[in-house]
Amino acid sequence: MVKCWKHADDRLEEAQCTDGGSAASPQSHFPHKAFWVSLSASLLLVIIALSVIGHLRLAQPHSQSSQIVRITVPDQTGALINQSAVVDQKNDLVTFSVTSPANQTSTVLFDIKHGLICYKPVDQESCFLQKMEKSDYDNVHSLLQESTHKQSHFQLSVNETQRQTEFLGVLGASQVDVSTLEEPLQALCQDSSVHWTRREEGPGKQRLVYFCIDICFPSNICVSVCFYYLPE
Repeated sequence: MVKCWKHADDRLEEAQCTDGGSAASPQSHFPHKAFWVSLSASLLLVIIALSVIGHLRLAQPHSQSSQIVRITVPDQTGALINQSAVVDQKNDLVTFSVTSPANQTSTVLFDIKHGLICYKPVDQESCFLQKMEKSDYDNVHSLLQESTHKQSHFQLSVNETQRQTEFLGVLGASQVDVSTLEEPLQALCQDSSVHWTRREEGPGKQRLVYFCIDICFPSNICVSVCFYYLPE
């Protein structure tokens, strides 16, 4: 209760206030309480909105940085070779999935940042490494440039396509520890033996070609990479 004082006969007398002040005081707390509840709810909504936007921004670059490109070209016998390449411009990676006529798929990874090519043949527990050369950079860059135009399929003509064969000798004595490789190569060659290779003129008549992988690029160039084992 609020006390009021008034003058009466030159002295102060205590009197009860009748202007409604004592009744208004408890009610004055309700607007303040509603204000803080509203402010807390608004802050909670802002925090949730910022969290959702941050999550979308983290996920968006990854989805936009990778693009699947399909390449179709007839081989020398006229049969279609179906290939697909995942182009990751953010991490400078191009991963080919090469399907043979027997419907078996091998993987070829171009790690442009570290200048390496990794071959993972189908039905084999081995990976083969090769250092990228100028021709390799030119071929992969043609794919990177074409993918920036958002073209997702390339149909190459058999008459306009240039074909070449490269021979890689497998250095069996120089096995690589998988844990020393970069992350994309580790994921591809997990639980596999890894060997270095080097480019050679040819295996020679006394040696047999172990296997070949055909890779076609949008620049109308197809490269048949053939492997054979060098003597220890």
